Amino acid sequence: MTNSKFHNRNFDRSFDNIVDELFTGLPVVLNDGYNFLTKQGYVPVNIKEVNNGYSLEVIAPGFEKTDFKVNVDSNVLTISAERKAEEQSQTEKQIRKEYSYRSFKRSFTIDDKIDATAIEASYVNGVLRLNLPKKAEVREAAKDITIK
Repeated sequence: MTNSKFHNRNFDRSFDNIVDELFTGLPVVLNDGYNFLTKQGYVPVNIKEVNNGYSLEVIAPGFEKTDFKVNVDSNVLTISAERKAEEQSQTEKQIRKEYSYRSFKRSFTIDDKIDATAIEASYVNGVLRLNLPKKAEVREAAKDITIK
């Protein structure tokens, strides 16, 4: 029989691993299988700059177009969605439930370069896409100045 020695190197782990272990070690009562960020109404968003403006994508599968509300007020773009919980029949017994639809709300400050009146939105395959066009630059015509 061979003896194997295992070295417990607590200091070699990264801070992220330590924090992950802390939260995974919480009692099952506190950990109901949902992501902490999901509980807070967080949805992932991708923002890209394109040649004529910006493209904003909100990943929100399972919603309908009518569930979303998008508005701009005082240079703040707000995207929210709410879906009512489905009624369960009393004859069905729920064995496991790992997902649910939760409402969310995200707000973004937009600058003066964006034309807020021309923002377009579409919802396809669980992704809400917003096109935020840039305002057309208004340049003054060149002016010759006469010397007196």
